[in-house]
Amino acid sequence: MIKLPRTLSFRLTLWYGIIFSLSSCMAFFFFYVLIATNLKHRLDSRLSEKISEFEAIYNLQGVEEVKAAALIESQAAGEKKIFFRLLYASGVAFSSSNMSYWQEIGLNRNAVGQLVEGRSRVYETLTISGRPDRVRIAYGIIGRGVVVQLGYSMENDTAFIAIFKKIFLITMSGLILTAVLVGWFMARRALSGVEAVTRTARQISESDLGRRVPVMARHEEIDRLAVTFNQMLDRIEKLIAGMREMGDNIAHDLKSPVARIRGMAEISLSGASNGGDDLTLAGSTIEECDRLLDMINTMLMISKTDAGVGDAAMGPVNMADVVRGAVALFAPLAEDKGLSLTCETADTLMVEGDLKMLQRAMANLVDNAIKYTPAPGNIDIRAFRDMKDIERINVSIKDSGAGIDTEEQLKIFNRFFRCDQSRATGGSGLGLSLARTIARAHGGEIDVESTPGKGSVFTLCLPSAADQLRT
Repeated sequence: MIKLPRTLSFRLTLWYGIIFSLSSCMAFFFFYVLIATNLKHRLDSRLSEKISEFEAIYNLQGVEEVKAAALIESQAAGEKKIFFRLLYASGVAFSSSNMSYWQEIGLNRNAVGQLVEGRSRVYETLTISGRPDRVRIAYGIIGRGVVVQLGYSMENDTAFIAIFKKIFLITMSGLILTAVLVGWFMARRALSGVEAVTRTARQISESDLGRRVPVMARHEEIDRLAVTFNQMLDRIEKLIAGMREMGDNIAHDLKSPVARIRGMAEISLSGASNGGDDLTLAGSTIEECDRLLDMINTMLMISKTDAGVGDAAMGPVNMADVVRGAVALFAPLAEDKGLSLTCETADTLMVEGDLKMLQRAMANLVDNAIKYTPAPGNIDIRAFRDMKDIERINVSIKDSGAGIDTEEQLKIFNRFFRCDQSRATGGSGLGLSLARTIARAHGGEIDVESTPGKGSVFTLCLPSAADQLRT
């Protein structure tokens, strides 16, 4: 059993060849019918003209002259080309040409009857057994009660049709072959972009995500597919790079507390007898464990909030109260560090959200500003309604810290990323990532503007509550 290929290019080539072949066959069939009909009409006109000549001779010179003219006509054209019979309206023949070659052809009394009823001409085509060609016969009345039966061999027309069929078969074979080749070429050309995508996908590995599909700039569907595929590869490469970076950061951040816990455990196992030292070691171990648990819980919270499966208790929240609460909470810490913490906010700025999550996001932003602002410095917090879009509530935290480089501004919201690559500054690198995740879970966003050496401005943008807008 022959197993045909299942490729798209083969199917396109097959369909193109079939459709082209069927269209060509229909065109040739139309021309065949047109030519055959034209040949038949031309022969009928010729037979009708001969009958009209016999009719004119009969009217001028009588039936004997018709017999003589018919014999001369049949002898001139050849007895195997043409024949005639003269008969009465009753169907009885009284004169004919040499019928030895046409002896199988009889009289069609139905045709004679139609002439008697008023038809001027009656035509029929007969096939003679043992002969490849057919004969066209015409009946007509040439005088009172006299009917002529005139037959003409269609040998020339049959030969012409045979040549036409032969040319048709040869031409169709060439056209089908051409159609298959052209169809294959067009299918391969049309699908070359898909093959490029396939080759690129096969060549891509986890360690080599830099390959891209070439775009031919022909503005076709394949180009759009290539562009979309390349964009997908860019996102995948960026995601994998972020996962690797996050893994490195996790390993770096977990290494120190785990090492300290292990060290303290070894000291405890060494049999130290000092009860005070044992309590100190136990307290340090608990602190390190709490730090690890807080880091893990924060990661879980970010993941759940990103996936939309967190237990958020949505309700009306006054962001002005959230801001004032965060300032009151961090004011002592800022004062101890020698920073000036100021707050300016309206009395009521209502949003729809989870109070605890918004408090945590605000606390992370303020804590981040205090952490990266050296003394003496200023931190200004403003909460206001966006004048360009009254449906937005903005909370800006402006500090006079060292600022953030442009390249790092794109990474500061990544998990475990820190501008301080030495990890000397405390924290886990999850605060800004959690804050942005909470903002996006509430339909908002966090924007950052920073100039190295001059400080940064983080803006928490949230949609205003609908009932607050109505008031």
